[in-house]
Amino acid sequence: MIRTRAYARAGLIGNPSDGYYGKTISLIVRNFRAEVTLYESPRLRIAGGHRDRLEFLGVDDFLEDVRQNGYYGGVRLIKAAIKKFSDWCRRSGVSLNRNFTIEYDTDIPVRVGLAGSSAIVTATIRALMEFFGVDIPKPILPSLILSVELEELSIGAGLQDRVIQVYEGVVYMDFDRNRMERDGHGLYEPLDPASLPPLFVAYHDNLAEGTELTHNDLRSRYQRGEPAVMDAIRQWAAWAQEARALLLAGRGAEIGPLLDQAFDLRAQLVRISPGNMELVQRGRQLGAFTQFCGSGGAVIGVYDGGPERLERLRASYAQMGAQLIVPRILP
Repeated sequence: MIRTRAYARAGLIGNPSDGYYGKTISLIVRNFRAEVTLYESPRLRIAGGHRDRLEFLGVDDFLEDVRQNGYYGGVRLIKAAIKKFSDWCRRSGVSLNRNFTIEYDTDIPVRVGLAGSSAIVTATIRALMEFFGVDIPKPILPSLILSVELEELSIGAGLQDRVIQVYEGVVYMDFDRNRMERDGHGLYEPLDPASLPPLFVAYHDNLAEGTELTHNDLRSRYQRGEPAVMDAIRQWAAWAQEARALLLAGRGAEIGPLLDQAFDLRAQLVRISPGNMELVQRGRQLGAFTQFCGSGGAVIGVYDGGPERLERLRASYAQMGAQLIVPRILP
């Protein structure tokens, strides 16, 4: 019996430029995980998780489930992951001649920008690799994982989530176009988690929003060459590079203002719902620097490190029904 995990992640700076040959810094959040269990069986069987519900107490219960989880659970992600894995194996001359049962479970908050979908895919690919004894080079693996959603399910996304879920820790990512086209992957540089300033993540389940809402809009505007979007992508990437330099120089406490600037630029380009704006502003009102972890529903914040400040932040977010955690990066 094989068990694999992939963890939530928080984008620190640079996103969403990762989908447009930009630069980002991201960190793993071990507070939440997706877990896949796989074992040999007479037939190939995919078991749904607790979010793949088909029975409800009534219409209200059904509508609440749709509001939180959308119309799809994790089964379609696993199906698409098996498809892409088998495609890769066929191209590599690897025969998949064993059947298996695959099950999954996850506690990553849904559709709040903590990369719950890509965690399911990453854990699935890891389990399949172990079961079939297949070794996919680490730099290539994130691109395969991304193709599951991007190509099979037409869900707009970037490489950032998959890179950090494969490499874990804290990673600076440079998706330089020439390198991507030449090597098939970017430059992925691990950073020392100790270089980071004190961080928190705050999220609200009721602010769930699919990542495709942001990515699909930006993608079409990018493809049209909209000047404001092209300039923003370059600026987000530049801030990620600046944050990397500060972290390497032992000046991590100085990256906070970059988070504020990155979000404010996003807000000029993309509509931000009132609830998501409140999620950002509550942290700022108490002296923290904040921006989205992903596409909305969760924010990452830099604060001055005092436990009193953290508790005030926690209490303020609780007033709006949001939860605050301190991200665990290391095992």
